[in-house]
Amino acid sequence: MFLDLNVGQIVEPISGRKWTQEEIHHEIAKRTARFQRHGLARGHRVFMPFGNRLEFFAELIAIWRLGACAIPIDARLTAYEITTLVGAALPHMAVVDDATDSSVVDALAAAGVATVNTTDTGDEEVSVGMSLLDDDALILFTSGSTGAPKGVVHTHRSLRARWVSLRDHLGVEAFARSLCMLPTHFGHGLICNSLYPWLAGQDLYITPPFRPDIIMKLGAMIDEHQITFMSSVPSIWRLALKLSRPPQGGSMRRVHCGSAPLSAHVWESIRKWTGTQQVCNSYGITETGSWVAGLNDASCAAEDGLIGQGWGAVIKVLNTDDTSKPLDSSMECPVGESGYVWLNTPALMKGYFQRDDLTSKAVNDGWFLTGDIGLIDENGQLVLRGRERDEINKGGMKIYPSDVDTVVEQFEHASDVCTFALDDEIYGQNVAMAVVLSKQDDATIRSLYQWMTGRLAEPKMPQRWWIVEDIPRTSRGKINRDQVKQYCLERDAIDLVGILSNEAGA
Repeated sequence: MFLDLNVGQIVEPISGRKWTQEEIHHEIAKRTARFQRHGLARGHRVFMPFGNRLEFFAELIAIWRLGACAIPIDARLTAYEITTLVGAALPHMAVVDDATDSSVVDALAAAGVATVNTTDTGDEEVSVGMSLLDDDALILFTSGSTGAPKGVVHTHRSLRARWVSLRDHLGVEAFARSLCMLPTHFGHGLICNSLYPWLAGQDLYITPPFRPDIIMKLGAMIDEHQITFMSSVPSIWRLALKLSRPPQGGSMRRVHCGSAPLSAHVWESIRKWTGTQQVCNSYGITETGSWVAGLNDASCAAEDGLIGQGWGAVIKVLNTDDTSKPLDSSMECPVGESGYVWLNTPALMKGYFQRDDLTSKAVNDGWFLTGDIGLIDENGQLVLRGRERDEINKGGMKIYPSDVDTVVEQFEHASDVCTFALDDEIYGQNVAMAVVLSKQDDATIRSLYQWMTGRLAEPKMPQRWWIVEDIPRTSRGKINRDQVKQYCLERDAIDLVGILSNEAGA
């Protein structure tokens, strides 16, 4: 692969650093030589506990040039977590930068993993071979940094399948100047937001991830660099819509949002803020190379949970989540009926690293069980309803937390929300909610309650509320509802009955 590496420029808008294509080639060659001096060879694995900077991309291509496999790691992991992942992935060496915590470097050394600093390159340049299509290219850990790690293995073949399908469906023109504010240690930020446009010769603008001070300047940054495309997650947009002035230059051509589907309300708000109708949900799963479905033309009416059609993937909604039995057409749900979302794509992962047991629970004869609940609408488009594990079973009634979240996030004073299940002696489970409010007085809480009762069926109404300053998220910007639940149970819920009764008494 990469016989003709026709990449775009890489720019760090915050630091002002920039590499041209010629400089990128030079930096890759120096790092390839350095890796070769350290004995890196085909099949070896390299930890990368840093990211979102120019050097990360040079290191990545250098690793691939020698047929080795890169393992991008969240730079914020502790030494304990790094040690856990080292035990699971057995890397041959690691690349760090000056910001890598010394305890992480010590943990790598204690585990017998040699480290090199990304600035330690030398000037030697050598000519070497290339990776093969079926060589392991990436291992991306989606869970288990403190328990049983689950590493998604992608080969160069599966990555190329993803990029080819995206080019077929979306082209590259809209991605001329792509902004990535997402971490480069997982699929959304790395495979699609960064590598897809950059390896297609488009310019990449990369910032540190999830920095509120940067999000506050988003509109100005888009104008200054004439950004044409960005992909992000709902948490970024909640901040940007409230804190950043809209861009004025009209450069934006396309916007993607992943990790959780946009509600119609937020969708339209993003369109207004960015000045483009081409805003859509990009359905992305690490195991399928991230963006696997969406809208080619996103000028349609916004709709809660609307995804679109497959980008190089066949999508089926089935009435089964059993990966041990053969799938057949009798299992397909009728149009409009919710079921389990399955995907078939040439961009499917090779499997979970050294975890055939987990792979067999997720893959059935090439079909991947996503864990999402959705339906196929009358236009043949996928609409997501939520995650299977997020369902709240209230006395036999299935309630999707996203349904509640969608209503609450439209409330004037709500900036973030997470609905989750609580154990209930009568119903088995009941509905609870954590919400961030700009005003936390009783009148605002009563107003939110009235807003919800006018838009949600009674069984969906949360019975316990926590008013919090912020809602915990994973390093990838996603909500883990179980973690939010534990976070809330360590705090006092509000006296909702008392607050509502006070209004009645008045």
